[in-house]
Amino acid sequence: MTTSKTGIDLIGFPMDLGADRRGVDMGPSALRIACLRERLGQLGYLVSDLGDIPIEIRERLLVDNPRLKYLQEIVRRAEILAGMVEESLAADRLPLCIGGDHSIGLGSIAGVAASCRQRGSTPGVLWIDAHPDMNTESTTPSGNIHGMPLAASLGYGHPGLVNLHVPGAKVAPEHTALIAVRRIDPGERELIRQTGVMVYTMTDIDRRGLAEIIDEVLDILARRVQHLHVSFDLDSVDPEVAVGVGTPVPGGLNYREAHLLMETIAEYGCLASMDIAEVNPIVDSRNQSAVFAVELIASVLGMRIL
Repeated sequence: MTTSKTGIDLIGFPMDLGADRRGVDMGPSALRIACLRERLGQLGYLVSDLGDIPIEIRERLLVDNPRLKYLQEIVRRAEILAGMVEESLAADRLPLCIGGDHSIGLGSIAGVAASCRQRGSTPGVLWIDAHPDMNTESTTPSGNIHGMPLAASLGYGHPGLVNLHVPGAKVAPEHTALIAVRRIDPGERELIRQTGVMVYTMTDIDRRGLAEIIDEVLDILARRVQHLHVSFDLDSVDPEVAVGVGTPVPGGLNYREAHLLMETIAEYGCLASMDIAEVNPIVDSRNQSAVFAVELIASVLGMRIL
């Protein structure tokens, strides 16, 4: 196994309020249909499915601020997620949060930060995504909060996002790494430069190779943090491999690169919590993207070819 924890808590976060494209709210169901729990059970884990956090549909909500769409509902539900993640970690289990759009990272990382503060440990985040999700309400081109969770976790943006569950930044820039990025908004580019977070674009992967990069990242984080949270957006993978995602971007990780990334994290034995985000069965073909996502989760939790 990749972790000393033998228990996993599945926490569904069927949120699509953070994005314009509909359908990712069905991501948790798609992953369950793809036999996520059964697959992890085959690896020897004791899996508890805690169900889905209830989320109001957008047809019953108003947008008060077009630069922070559905802020109140997202914060309210992310707060519940943060508490569940914190409780899972307190029980010495691994919380596996399944979404839903990438605003899931607001709650999961807040819960991790709360747990680490209680234990006196240092959290780190590995953000695997085509997008850095480092917009704020002043830089966002869309007002979609799924493009803001990493900025908020680093302490930038609206106070309602930054101070979710516990006040202030949840993770330090030097304890944060982004991999597979290939579409960056101008405001995000400036914040990346300002904070100095580690960023590895697909160009870096093309030039250096994924194996060298992920070893470098994990070597650095292993020296700096005691808790690694992996936040995996399925759009980090090329649409030819996983078409059923919320915001597809061409030129992403191929099949073997995605598995190698997860297998290497497993080999380091450092995974302590995880998100899987932006699975969208509406635009998928026979749930193949969810099946692929389940296989990636299995890889990061110890599945091997031999």
